[in-house]
Amino acid sequence: MWVIPAVDLKGGRAVRLREGRPEAETQYGDPVEAALRWQAEGARLLHLVDLDRALGLGDNREALLRVAEALQIPFQVGGGVRSLAALREVLSFGAVRAVVGTVAVKDRALLAAMLGEVGPERLAVALDARGLEVVVSGWQEATPLSALDLLREWAEMGVRTVIYTDVRRDGTLEGLDLEAVARVREAWPHELIAGGGVAGPEDLRGLARLGVEGALVGKALYEGRVRLRDFLQGVS
Repeated sequence: MWVIPAVDLKGGRAVRLREGRPEAETQYGDPVEAALRWQAEGARLLHLVDLDRALGLGDNREALLRVAEALQIPFQVGGGVRSLAALREVLSFGAVRAVVGTVAVKDRALLAAMLGEVGPERLAVALDARGLEVVVSGWQEATPLSALDLLREWAEMGVRTVIYTDVRRDGTLEGLDLEAVARVREAWPHELIAGGGVAGPEDLRGLARLGVEGALVGKALYEGRVRLRDFLQGVS
């Protein structure tokens, strides 16, 4: 299992939100510096999120382009990718794949069109949830949908990568809800990346024991709770 650093962008800065709340923000400076730091420490893939676009507050296109131009490792981009035009733009930045969330929950026809245009290798689906209660629109809108039902439907549509984030714990350093991750792992037979609340190495070992292929880590890296160099050979 590989550790994937997350760089969230808001107002042109690298930030982490607590539980997805825009008002609970910790800033970490220039996103290019953050991205280059994780690259220098050996990251194999970066996860970039445009929080402003996800929240309908503008976008971080200029900052994302600066990050893209500076990086020499693969990166994926999510946050407000809700149209074919937005999908094409994200991939034009040089992203190896785009990450869609709200579209995958609310508009299966558009998700099918995206899969048809770029294929499952270049499109990951974000399952953002409070435990297993699905949320959309930058985590601000709850839905009555079952996460496990969605996973089955996405698999039938041809999705092959899911990124599960537990919004209740994201940015809190309180540790993962491994029971919720285990239920997602049981329901999803393909590539699974998980995060939301990683507090230290034991959380990463817990994900590895569940057979998760990738761990998204944000605040624990920025705050020094996890050292990326300790996991260059993967976690087992």
